[in-house]
Amino acid sequence: MASTTVSISSATFICRTASPKTSLASFKLNRHEEILSSPLMGTKPISLKMSRALPARMPSISTRFSCSASSSSTLPSALLFDCDGVLVDTEKDGHRVSFNETFEERELGVTWYVDLYGELLKIGGGKERMTAYFNKTGWPEKAPDSEEERKEFIASLHKRKTELFMALIEKKLLPLRPGVAKLIDQALAQGVKVAVCSTSNEKAVSAIVSFLLGPQRAEKIKIFAGDVVPRKKPDPAIYQLAATTLDVDPSRCVVVEDSAIGLAAAKGAGMKCIITKSGYTADEEFSNADAVFDFIGDPPEERFDLAFCASLLEKQFVS
Repeated sequence: MASTTVSISSATFICRTASPKTSLASFKLNRHEEILSSPLMGTKPISLKMSRALPARMPSISTRFSCSASSSSTLPSALLFDCDGVLVDTEKDGHRVSFNETFEERELGVTWYVDLYGELLKIGGGKERMTAYFNKTGWPEKAPDSEEERKEFIASLHKRKTELFMALIEKKLLPLRPGVAKLIDQALAQGVKVAVCSTSNEKAVSAIVSFLLGPQRAEKIKIFAGDVVPRKKPDPAIYQLAATTLDVDPSRCVVVEDSAIGLAAAKGAGMKCIITKSGYTADEEFSNADAVFDFIGDPPEERFDLAFCASLLEKQFVS
């Protein structure tokens, strides 16, 4: 089977073509370079070999990538979104700020700066993040000594942090990322189930969905968040729960994530996964993602749509 690797500056994906001689075309799109690599993760980059000549004319950066679905049977059974960094780029100016306000209110003498918080995001879940940080750097003087009391202490900090974060969302100070509402509307219009699967607190996720996507969309979107599963991303439990609850085959689900731990969770559940890079995750390793974009996008800056998501269900990597 012949294949082609094409380099453009928007994403990484492979989709089928209509040519009778070339049944699979491999498109390699990366915003900054021809191969994906991450010195932080310490992994080797992927290199795709070219098996025939490239076309003379390359698509432009603003090209809209859409693969037409031939029938409703090719559509995903469910479209599953992460929340933070996917629906809204919340981490740096939302969650981090709310954590710091909470620490200041409690006079803990702790500040999570931008770069530090980026490292802490490798740990899924706010309560887990605080616990890991204090275990490593030392617990504040005002923290209790026993393990059980420390769990309650962390829970109280997280509850207050969530209240502060929700106030930001209710004021609509953090906007939806480009193309999110468009893609959700396309899915709902075609009868594709939509859910949000997040390690964040359920109240915070519900606030984002309700206030930023609106009540009409919100009532059609299932939310799986917080402590609904015992193990958080990169464990696949939350995506497995979503597939079971929605009564869909995991292999017919397409996930939109922004982080390496989210990607690991989606692939561990046997699902297709599209990465839309966020502020904190641009340099992470996404070599096993089914597609990598800078964002979803609205016309004329649209990067992909529901038909493209459907095309992923019939493709495979060429290496």
